[in-house]
Formats: sequence, C-alpha cells, structure tokens
Amino acid sequence: MAVDPRQVFAGFLTVTMFVMLGNMVKRDHFDSVEANLSGTPSDYDGNVKTTEHTIATLPSMRNGPWTVNSGPDLKPCWKKPASEEAKKSEGFVTFSLTNGPEYHVSQIADAVVVARYLGATLVLPDIRGSEPGDKRNFGDIYDVEKFVKSLDGVVRVAKYQPPEISSQNIAVVRVPNRVSENHIAKQIIPIFRTTGNIRLATYFRSVNMRKTEEIGYLNSVACLAMFGTLELQLEGQEVVDALIERLRTLSRKSDGRFIALDLRVDMLEKKGCQGNGAKSCYSPEEIVLFFRKIGFDKDTTIYLTQSKWDSSLDVLKDFFPKTYTKVDIMPVDKKEKYLNSQTTEFEKVIDYYVCSQSDIFVPAISGLFYANVVGKRIASGKTQILVPANVPGSASAPDFISPYVSKKNHLAYSCFC
Repeated sequence: MAVDPRQVFAGFLTVTMFVMLGNMVKRDHFDSVEANLSGTPSDYDGNVKTTEHTIATLPSMRNGPWTVNSGPDLKPCWKKPASEEAKKSEGFVTFSLTNGPEYHVSQIADAVVVARYLGATLVLPDIRGSEPGDKRNFGDIYDVEKFVKSLDGVVRVAKYQPPEISSQNIAVVRVPNRVSENHIAKQIIPIFRTTGNIRLATYFRSVNMRKTEEIGYLNSVACLAMFGTLELQLEGQEVVDALIERLRTLSRKSDGRFIALDLRVDMLEKKGCQGNGAKSCYSPEEIVLFFRKIGFDKDTTIYLTQSKWDSSLDVLKDFFPKTYTKVDIMPVDKKEKYLNSQTTEFEKVIDYYVCSQSDIFVPAISGLFYANVVGKRIASGKTQILVPANVPGSASAPDFISPYVSKKNHLAYSCFC
C-alpha cells in the first residue's frame, strides 16, 4: 500500500514538536535574560504549517488551567512629599516619551526623579514614534490633568515649554534608567548649574525590572512617578474597555476569562531572539505546545498583540480558533484612528493596557514590555503571569508563574506592600 507523503510529514512534525517541547521546559525562565531586541524589524518567513492532527495526543483539560491564584491586594508603600517640601523651581527639565508605553513609565520616573532632585520645573513631554516626524501631544494618549495633579507637591509641571527656552540653550543629558542620586549629583548637577535647563534622554542598560537593595531618598518619588501618574485619556480608555468587553463576551465557555499573549512575529527575527544562550523568545509552535501541555483547550480565548495576521501564526488558529488580534475586535468606528494611522503608537498602548488587565498574561518575548506589564499587574493584584520554565516531570499552570512574582523580585514589590 502506498504511503501518503503528507502522513509521513505529519508524523515527522509531531516528533519534532515534542522535541521542541522537551527543550522548552528544560530552559530557565527568561527573566534573567537581558535581551537586546532593538534590531531592525524584518518579515518573518514561517516555513511550517501545522494541522490539528499534529498534537492531537497532548493532554487537555476541559475547563483550562484557570486556577492560578491572584496575588493579595497591595497598597502603595511610598509617601508623597508634603507640598511645602517641594523645592523652589530653578530651571526646566524637558524630555520626550519614546518607543511605546513600556518605555514611557520608566522615562517618566527618571524625569520626575531628576526634576525633584534639581528643584526644577518638569515640562510636560511630547510623544515620539519610531518614524521621523511622528510626534504627538501627551494629551493624545494620556490624561494630562491626572498627571499634573498626581505630582502636585512633588515637582512643578509646566504644560508647555516656555517660549524663552529654545533647543539652542538646552543641554542634552543622557540618563541611565533607574537613575541614582549619586549619578544625578556627579553627572547632572554640574551641567544644570551651567546651563539652567536640560533635556533628558533615558537609555536602558538592561531590560529587566528586578528590585535592588539600594534604598534612597528618591525611592518614593520614583514609585509614585512609575505607578501613580499615567492614565489613559478618556477615549483611549474607552477603546481598551471595549476590546476587553468583547473578549469576555467571546469567552463565555471559560466564564469570560481570556489570555493575553505578547507575540509579535517581527520581533522573532531580531538579534535578541536569535542568540545561543538562555531562551528569550518563543515561536507560535512552541506556544501552542506550552498551552496544550498545561491544559488550555480549543475554546480558550487568546488576545494576540500581533497587529495584522501573519501566516506563521496559523498554527495558533488551528489549535485555538478563538485567537484574535486588534483588527478582529476593534470597534469599527475606531479602526481608522487607532489601527489605520501612520503610527503604531496607539496600537502599542492598546496592547500594553489589554495585557495588563487580562485574566492571564503570557509573554512569548523577553524585554521591557513583559517587565513593565508585570509591574502594572502586580500593582493591581493580577499576578497570573505564565512563563515557560524548568519544571521536572508533569507540569501545571502554577509551575510556570513568572519569577518576578514567585520570587517577589520585581521592582514593583519595592513600591507596593
């Protein structure tokens, strides 16, 4: 009897994917990977099309592993300085928000810390995208009044750059993320005293957000800035709420619960995902194996951060038909502004806030998006964050809880208690 080549290929693929699973669960969590994912985006050439027969024998739990416990309700540990403690304003600190919301929270924290230490007025930042000329106002995305009010008594905030200040008389100062008092005193104050005004450009030496033992005068200011200043402006929040409501409606068989999966195919080709060291990114095939291994069934609803569908993601649809992108669930009257504009800034913001509020968050890519979504989730008690890890024998969802949570080593645990 003739052998069907397609059956041979399917059998080979089944063995291959089981090997992939074995390799995947032998690797450590990627929290320790300080991956550099800043390469040039390129198209991902998916070369494997998997059918539902490929992994038909993997175990499945009808209700899915939704029993991952949330963390306790936490409250801010920081103390807001009294109004009279705010120093008299001397000069201005300007800066821009860049690269997406996961960077914005860190850039805000560093700028507020520097302005507080210098006794300077903080100028409300603009928001810049990755393309030249892609610039928008802070209020296009974030709530201006909330931001200004939250910093009352901490630093003075100017909504607009004073006309007497021009780019010619502002010194550009590079600032390391999580800037220390020592760095400000030695590297920034001398420049500020000379020029009177500075423009900050934050750089990131690593993409992890683990807490350190350093305790300083500015810790409370940094915590407030990172976790207590940024909220979406009204329309943006309404769009996020509409997407979440739609996902919960589509998830009736799982009591309205859904997974947010951060997987973007353009990132899989970047340098940080191609290294030979610890695992830092997971392919669609590996994610399917991971979900099936810990018990998610075909009725599981998945929100995918990928904006437009790519054929390499077909394997997700094969096994989890309720996999949706923003294009699938965005209200029709909002698509033109939030999906069809010349910038991806709105799309990044939507992903960040949906991932922060989902029932379970699964990062397929290491980096600052993962780290700062975790911080936002810790602050709201949503600690159901699953990352493939080194687990002996059989595994269930709690075995894959992010070390940021299981070890309580995320920076957020320095700010909430």
